[in-house]
Amino acid sequence: MSKKIIFMGTPLFAVPILKSLHQNGFPISIVYTQAPKKSQRGQKINISPIQNISENLNIELRTPLKLKGNEKEYKFLKKLNADLAIVVAYGQIIPKNFLTLVKKGFINIHASILPKWRGAAPIQRSIMNLDEETGISIMKITEELDSGPVSNIYKTKLKQNDNAEEVLKKLALLAAKKILDNVNDILNDRVKFIEQDNSKATYAKKIKKSEGNISWNDEPIKIIGKINGLFPSPGAFFNFKGERYKVLKAEIGSGGGKIGEVLNDKLEIACVKNQTIKILEIQRQGKKPQKIQEFMLGSQIKKGSVLSNA
Repeated sequence: MSKKIIFMGTPLFAVPILKSLHQNGFPISIVYTQAPKKSQRGQKINISPIQNISENLNIELRTPLKLKGNEKEYKFLKKLNADLAIVVAYGQIIPKNFLTLVKKGFINIHASILPKWRGAAPIQRSIMNLDEETGISIMKITEELDSGPVSNIYKTKLKQNDNAEEVLKKLALLAAKKILDNVNDILNDRVKFIEQDNSKATYAKKIKKSEGNISWNDEPIKIIGKINGLFPSPGAFFNFKGERYKVLKAEIGSGGGKIGEVLNDKLEIACVKNQTIKILEIQRQGKKPQKIQEFMLGSQIKKGSVLSNA
């Protein structure tokens, strides 16, 4: 009898992993993803990237609003009697009573080197923290968030100019490759899960938009970490004359001046320790992204302007 695999995921990060499993002949019986959402103005229904690829691949799809207390989904999964469930950024906690419905359990692909950065925003937090490396962890889901035993960890270096979008793509491709051997090993009982050291756990709490506010009193390397970690959304920003400017790309300069002062016509800004931030790409509120040369041609921000931290 062929194996039955459940896949649960929602964002773009999960798409290469589902595609890899499908293209390599793994039997995906059902896909779960978050239900479609209305756009802010309510004129468009937005489906998840996983719903889109599942429909293209003709894989059966379910989009319950919630699993907790959902007797219909509980009975469906119990009847399915699946061998393995693979969870990749699904966006819902798997209820405790569901965890016993799958023979080999629920396996999670988490975008960090566990036990570091458990939680919702591991990639962003890792970059903002100026970590030297990140990775993916293959773990068994337990009742407590991201605390289950780990079978394999795959690491990759973080470069100073890596942003969250680039790292997400890199880790998704890494996971898409490595999950194939892991699934085979799990289904054939060739894998060992090792408990995490909970004393070393750190948590990647959900990103708030307000965290993107740049303080020129910070060291430039920390500002770069914020810009890269929050790219493309929600983004790092500063305010000037009542308008918000999102910084998309920057690098560390040299020289100095009054903290927050614009030092030249290339939008180089003074920070602490006699260092500067050189902004390379920027987006004025309500406008399209621009390279700094184009932006400065018509900008109110000139040499000698002082950008506050407000």
